[in-house]
Amino acid sequence: MEKVKIAILGFGNVGTGVWKILKENKKEIMKRSNYEIEVAKILVKDINKKRDIAISKEILTDNIDDIINDESIKIVVELIGGRGEAKQYMIRAMKAKKHIVTANKLVIANWSDELFKIAEEEKVLFYYEASVAGGIPIIREINESLTANRIQQIIGIINGTTNYILSKMTNDGIGFEEALKEAQEKGYAEADPTSDVDGYDAVYKLAIMASLSFGTKINHDAIYREGIRSISSLDIEYAKKFGYTIKLLAIAKEENSKLELRVHPTLIPSNHPMANVNDVFNAIMIKGNAVGELMLYGRGAGDLPTGSAVVGDIISILRNNVKPADISEVSEESNFKEIKKPEENEAEFYIRLNVKDRAGVLGDTAKIFGENNVSIISMTQDVSREDDVPLAFITHKSTEKNIRNSLEKIKSLENVNRVESIIRIESFN
Repeated sequence: MEKVKIAILGFGNVGTGVWKILKENKKEIMKRSNYEIEVAKILVKDINKKRDIAISKEILTDNIDDIINDESIKIVVELIGGRGEAKQYMIRAMKAKKHIVTANKLVIANWSDELFKIAEEEKVLFYYEASVAGGIPIIREINESLTANRIQQIIGIINGTTNYILSKMTNDGIGFEEALKEAQEKGYAEADPTSDVDGYDAVYKLAIMASLSFGTKINHDAIYREGIRSISSLDIEYAKKFGYTIKLLAIAKEENSKLELRVHPTLIPSNHPMANVNDVFNAIMIKGNAVGELMLYGRGAGDLPTGSAVVGDIISILRNNVKPADISEVSEESNFKEIKKPEENEAEFYIRLNVKDRAGVLGDTAKIFGENNVSIISMTQDVSREDDVPLAFITHKSTEKNIRNSLEKIKSLENVNRVESIIRIESFN
């Protein structure tokens, strides 16, 4: 059986997961790829660092040139993450006629055009399944299984850290800070959790999926973004009262050739399957005009789930499959689909106010909503011995603009202290 040599750039959590899978599933991989895979080099920062797994120092290097200049290495697996260094290593490897497998969502979301163009020019393959949803094969589904469909929408829980935090807040009744600390202690959240809890990670992943699904180039800066820092235990409890669960959703929809792209906390019906996606698990719902709705579920992060997607891409390259469609191959005519401005988006809304316990406050707020074409489905006001009380509403579908206009006027009412929360609702209709 022919042997193929590969190199791994980075030997952190995912890198070690790839190593374990290649070793433990060696026979199955050989059978499915018709190759024996040899890890010839691993790029690390510190060769002498103590590691949890036994590995020969002979294959470790801290010099990228040892990999780029080795003509026997045919596939480079980039698992460093981050921006510039990873991008430049991939470019150098492709120009040395090496195929690329990566899990780097940040680089794909920012420089896909450049990278895919170089891959095409150098006649090498560029695979990136692990960049979006860990072990969930969403890229392959879009590129292969759903090619007979016009994809109409994608709605997903695609960040395991925020899903863990919101699950703990919902199921254990703890606050955001406590849930975040627990996520950090378990290794689910970084010391600086900004990318996850402020929604940037989900934005990068949504940009990749939307570009492939709708055949257009997506600038991730055009995607509306909100994180979960402002979600309180009180919001969790009110959501339950109204029959909802709060999740951070990534949403992409196409209607009348215009795209709606947003990442934000969302109330979803508690009886919907996605409401029961807990812990660090991910789930993605895709709606196609032929297939209808599909839901993919699995671990969105971790050494072995993400490593599984990486090794799957390696096997795909070895099988010499036809190159999957990539963002660079969309036609020029479809490259510039208009993205809706946030104020144009329509949704139902959950709104929580802090008001003085005075007669007429409900009537005053309801009047302003009505004047701005915002219709109320239901409301609740807690009885309190204190002067200030929470007042929560669920609205019918309304434009973001009308909601914002209403709240600007409501904030000026004498008996309204402040607007505490505005959270969109996804009913999956």
